Amino acid sequence: MVIAVNTRFWLKDALEGYGYFIQETFQRMAQQHPEHRFYFLFDRPYDSRLVFPQNVTPLVIGPPARHPLLWKWWYDVRVPLVLSKIKAAVFVSPDGFCSLTSGVPQCVVLHDLGFLHYPQGYKRSHLLYYKYYTPKFLKKARHIATVSQFSKADLISTYKISDAKISVVYNGVKDVFRPATGGQQAAVKEKYTEGKEYFICIGAIHPRKNLVNLLKAFSLFKKRQKSSMKLLLAGRLAWKNDAFAALLKTYKYRDDVVLLPYIEDETELAQLVGAAYALVYPSHFEGFGVPVAEAMRAGVPVLTSANSAMQEISEGAALYFDPTDVMDMAAQLMLMYKDETLRAALIEKGSEVVKKYTWQQTSDALWNGIMQAVTP
Repeated sequence: MVIAVNTRFWLKDALEGYGYFIQETFQRMAQQHPEHRFYFLFDRPYDSRLVFPQNVTPLVIGPPARHPLLWKWWYDVRVPLVLSKIKAAVFVSPDGFCSLTSGVPQCVVLHDLGFLHYPQGYKRSHLLYYKYYTPKFLKKARHIATVSQFSKADLISTYKISDAKISVVYNGVKDVFRPATGGQQAAVKEKYTEGKEYFICIGAIHPRKNLVNLLKAFSLFKKRQKSSMKLLLAGRLAWKNDAFAALLKTYKYRDDVVLLPYIEDETELAQLVGAAYALVYPSHFEGFGVPVAEAMRAGVPVLTSANSAMQEISEGAALYFDPTDVMDMAAQLMLMYKDETLRAALIEKGSEVVKKYTWQQTSDALWNGIMQAVTP
């Protein structure tokens, strides 16, 4: 069987979200199913350092799909021609888009409906495209996969999709995330925070990530605890970060905030997480929330948003706050800081919960979804 996979987010030096999902899931899938031929479809030259399994053929299909008009052209003109040429049995698209013109069965992975719940975080042209075409994509797809029960329920509620048409394929966590030794923690803290303990927040600096409220909550924490605790923010500057930048310029505790760029090196990121006092993940909306699972795997306690996918995947092994309530967020930061017994219990429970989140289970679950697309 010929399986075509949309790998256009597998980008050199910018491997976030979709890119990690594609890399970790489809490399494994191809290796586990050598009897099938996989075609990885890129919209621009791929990283020359990539090594593919023998049953994978990478194809570059231009032009690069960088805005809505080119998305339409790429998926509805260029991709169908290639699918026909390689005689694909199925097309798998992990970015929530699919081809509306191809007759090949399709399996679409839609991670979340953030564009509906947090539209202010999207460019207007992108938002209009998502709102108009997403229901068409979901209707066209033979099978849909998403990354949490939270997202599945959202899809069913919003678009009235049959439960049987949607599979949940939880994200995995890389093995590089593991508990750090005391010496490793000390070295990281010495390098990044002058030896001080720190809360860490991982993710793009973007309105949906709710970093303005995190800064306000951290300010309350600092005022009330008189602690030397630092706040380390690791992630690229994304679109619409003006409010965050403006607040940081006049922030009273600016010297206690360490702003790091996007960290490509997985080992360095894992060390940063592993040395943290706790991970704070205050996002307004996510389909899964990978940093939460990464922290639990690293033996680091978590504070995150209530009534979210993050609460689902952490299964009670975290402290939860209302992401719109700065006082509530600050109160949970203070509770984590003051109650070492609670902190230890959260670490222990998190280490058990996170065992279920492996990229192997993601690959296996998605494979089952692909098979449902081929034989509905």
